[in-house]
Amino acid sequence: MEQRDGERGIQIDGLWNDWKEMGRRNGSNFSDKDAAMRERLLKKRMNNTSQIAIVGANICQIESLDYEIVETELFKQDWRSGNRVQELQYLLLKWTLALLVGLGTGLVGCFNNLAVENIAGFKLLLTSNFMLKDKYYQAFATLAGCNMLLAIAAAVLCAYIAPSAACSGIPEVKAYLNVVDAHSMLAPTTLFVKVFGCILGVSAGFVVGKEGPMVHTGACIASLLGQGGSRKYHLTWKWLRYIKNDRDRRDLITCGAAAGVAAAFRAPMGGVLFALEEVTSWWRSALLWLTFFTTAIVAVVLRAFIQFCQTGKCGLFGQGGLIMFDVNSSQATYGILDLLAVIFLGIVGGIFGSLYNFLVDKVLRTYTIINEQGPKVQVLIVVIVSLLTSCCSYGIPWLAKCTPCPIHTKHECPSLGGSGNYKNFQCRPGYYNDLASLFLNTSDDAIRNLFSHGTQNEFQLSTLLIFFVAIYCLGIITYGIAVPSGLFIPVILAGASYGRIVGTVVGSWSSLDAGLFSLLGAASFLGGTMRMTVSLCIILLELTNDLLMLPLMMLVLLVSKTVGDCFNMGVYEQIVRMKGLPYLADHGEPYMRSLVAKDVVSGPLITFSGVEKVGNVLHFLKTTGHHGFPIIDDRPFTDAPELVGLVLRSHLLVLLKGKTFSKTRAMIGSEILERFEANDFGKAGLGRGIKVEDLEITGEEMEMFVDLHPITNTSPYTVLETMSLAKTAVLFQELGLRHLCVVPKTHAVRLPLSQSRFRGTLVEIWLFSFLGSTKKRKKI
Repeated sequence: MEQRDGERGIQIDGLWNDWKEMGRRNGSNFSDKDAAMRERLLKKRMNNTSQIAIVGANICQIESLDYEIVETELFKQDWRSGNRVQELQYLLLKWTLALLVGLGTGLVGCFNNLAVENIAGFKLLLTSNFMLKDKYYQAFATLAGCNMLLAIAAAVLCAYIAPSAACSGIPEVKAYLNVVDAHSMLAPTTLFVKVFGCILGVSAGFVVGKEGPMVHTGACIASLLGQGGSRKYHLTWKWLRYIKNDRDRRDLITCGAAAGVAAAFRAPMGGVLFALEEVTSWWRSALLWLTFFTTAIVAVVLRAFIQFCQTGKCGLFGQGGLIMFDVNSSQATYGILDLLAVIFLGIVGGIFGSLYNFLVDKVLRTYTIINEQGPKVQVLIVVIVSLLTSCCSYGIPWLAKCTPCPIHTKHECPSLGGSGNYKNFQCRPGYYNDLASLFLNTSDDAIRNLFSHGTQNEFQLSTLLIFFVAIYCLGIITYGIAVPSGLFIPVILAGASYGRIVGTVVGSWSSLDAGLFSLLGAASFLGGTMRMTVSLCIILLELTNDLLMLPLMMLVLLVSKTVGDCFNMGVYEQIVRMKGLPYLADHGEPYMRSLVAKDVVSGPLITFSGVEKVGNVLHFLKTTGHHGFPIIDDRPFTDAPELVGLVLRSHLLVLLKGKTFSKTRAMIGSEILERFEANDFGKAGLGRGIKVEDLEITGEEMEMFVDLHPITNTSPYTVLETMSLAKTAVLFQELGLRHLCVVPKTHAVRLPLSQSRFRGTLVEIWLFSFLGSTKKRKKI
């Protein structure tokens, strides 16, 4: 089974029309309008076997990964010759790489926070100085000009160097860990642009966060370290051969994603649970230990960084360390009325979250069409959004009235410098502008202000309502432009705003502080958009250092997720499908139970004999894009057609490159076992393996024969043709397969079948799924 499009565009269209009709008969919610929109988004789709999807802001080809253990004769020979020392080397290498992933991600997280706080802090300090001198036009020019320059720099990096670095990157990581790969998804250029583009974009005042990009950054670091060495740069240490496969890279990239969450939120346990709940479909106890170790390293690095910055050597870096929001509840008790208010917050979060997902989907589709016009248009869109954001950040605070500073407060009022709870803005001494305290601050400081305890009357209801509407709308139109951008911070800001509104309204009879309602509002909006529960709960608890809120946090997340699921899917699942990344859910659709595997087969299937003519192999490698070919032995090697196994395209290319041929149709597996090692068939670094164009086969060699038995996987996963399609889909998804053979119920090997007849029974099948009115393809 391959995650690829069909052999020919005509065949794809015919199958799609048949399946569209079948979807209507089985009650699918497929929509012709949505299909048309999807085809417009992927209008560069070509009629070949390479599937097209959107990675970041770039349309590119994708293919599947080989997570299955390929048990060839070469693999078995290497496994039998192994010893305890090599096993210890493998374990030491893997844990060392996990250590390096944690160190690298932690250091990048420190660098991101340090750079953003200093750049944004310097910008806000300049603006504040002009405001204190009543030079309002100069203040706006400074704010808008700095934002514009930073935004253009981020957009140029994204549009011209690595379009795959745009947006958060979590959908791409989620797709990779579910057997989908693209060359630029985790490339070094993507890592470079992700780091510096994120710094520039967040510093430019966009309503975006650096948390989603940090997940992608951690995955890119893990991918770079997990390449298994490089012959180009003479990094060919013998130990590195152990990880030259997709399985071990998957484990490292899972650790990188978890480390990214830990670095972004300073939440090591939240990172482990995020990887388990959201991004990966393959989990085991050994991987749990590895991710836990990686996030623990990140936590140590961040703690050392915070202690260093407390000495005052980090410039304008904000106090409190990263985005750690200490929200200590003064009262741990709450009554029935408080629980009703929390349930109300969950309902509101589910409704607002599902609406947010719907609007983000529409905006992303629009941006995807616009981005087809080229990088100049992408930069122009970024400039327009930057100017709009600057106008909102500077212009909206003028709508607020000046409020007298509270008499008894532990915070400085009005605040001087780039951050603080009480921004002076245009007010006279002794007064502050509450809207400016939210808009003219970094996102972390704005969240800290909303979460602050003991500030019941700091923000007026009108201020909170205006801020919520502005952040809600700006977050929607900003996500999808050509800059690295995360969704966590905009969602937290919007949720904290309406949570504080509820806290202010019910403050007269509730025992909970307005800051705690703000925290619960952020949790409800996160649950309503991302549809995560356990990981979000732990992340927020680690963020706020308030374990007393655990029961209320669990309640509001459960309610918001339940309400949101009534309308649409989570935002990341929605984006994965919108981008065209094939992704199978962990359950089959109801209509699949009325179908069996043989109902969705397609052909013709390309097969090889165990000893095949070189010209035939080369011809089908050039004319098809299949990555797996069944091997069927016939006379004179067997009395009847017999399925030997499955051979991979990449292995065929390596074998043909070595030119171990024979002039007669004979089995020369012993020569191949002597000449090649299992390491020769390992996954090439960064996907740069041998291509068909690299082969130099002469006319004489085309007539020779090649023995495919030593490189054939003799134990491929197979299912009976009578297996239900739902069960087949679950098996395919849970095992992370790329290929799956469908065999007839009768014992075909006992029958004197010809190879042509055998091709009619052992076939590759297409697996379609109608989820959220979006089609996806899995080729079995």
